[in-house]
Amino acid sequence: MYRKYYGFTSKPFDLAPNPDQVFMSETHQEALAILRYGVIAKKGFLVLTGDVGTGKTTLLQVLVRSLDMEVHCCLLNNPALSRDEFFSFLAHQYNLSWEGNKALFLLAFADFLKQCHNRDERVLLIIDEAHMLPVEMLEEIRLLSNQDISGQDVFSIFLVGQSELNERMSDDRLLPLRQRIGIRFHLERFSRQETAQYISYRLRAAGGQHMEIFSEEAVNLIYKVSKGTPRLINIVCDHALLTGFADERPVIDASLVRECVEELRFPGEETPLPVATRQKGKRPSGLWLFILVVLVAAAVLLLLEIIPRTRAFSPLQGVLPQEWLQWLHRLVDGASAG
Repeated sequence: MYRKYYGFTSKPFDLAPNPDQVFMSETHQEALAILRYGVIAKKGFLVLTGDVGTGKTTLLQVLVRSLDMEVHCCLLNNPALSRDEFFSFLAHQYNLSWEGNKALFLLAFADFLKQCHNRDERVLLIIDEAHMLPVEMLEEIRLLSNQDISGQDVFSIFLVGQSELNERMSDDRLLPLRQRIGIRFHLERFSRQETAQYISYRLRAAGGQHMEIFSEEAVNLIYKVSKGTPRLINIVCDHALLTGFADERPVIDASLVRECVEELRFPGEETPLPVATRQKGKRPSGLWLFILVVLVAAAVLLLLEIIPRTRAFSPLQGVLPQEWLQWLHRLVDGASAG
């Protein structure tokens, strides 16, 4: 709709992954190099994690397209399968017979790995969205790797998913699997500079001749609300271009981006749709430190019956949710009764 107005030959911020048009930030280049190294170096298990929308699936598509014929690759991007469905999928991808019998499949798979070893070929299993796998299925995958007998080293398994995958892997039952992981890597979001470079890259790849469609202030705001997440950048930029076309505005400024962010808000949400969550590892904000201090002080003063409860909790009115305040009241009542 807006392509002709802005001089594009295609949509610059399409959400569908396109391995032919991939902007490789520093962390994406490193991640792709590690994935390729995992194949070349015959690493048994590799874990790649990243937040939602950081480009994991696109990287996997780039990797698969770059593999030569000596690698038998199976990419599973929907792991919500039963055990039998999982083995049926593998059998189809590796051209093995499947009659619903796990034992027969394992024998056929072991023979397949042996033949690949004799032909100096590699076998690669990539599981996208691996954070969705239950512990039992992860254990099945570990046991599947046992078919690659010592000395062959032809079978590699890449587990790719959101950061929750690390939490899932911490389960005590998966200790044998954790000990087999040769490489771990976390895909970071774009920096402010990389966000600007990404927007310019997508505009250029779509045939754009004018690279100043987004003002510097607009790019700053896009980075702020997206926290450098590629998918969220696409959502905001695409909506901004559509709105700019409707308003006949050749340049997207910060006010238009702000308007689009508000329009992307889901009904009942307190924050706009594209706002990314705070990254783990950062210190709590000063607001939460203030709340903690007030909670402790109010509880102590109430227990000593120095001030009325209404005055003790007044600084938190409008800051904490009502149910939190009610819980705090009950906590103090219980402590006072004790």
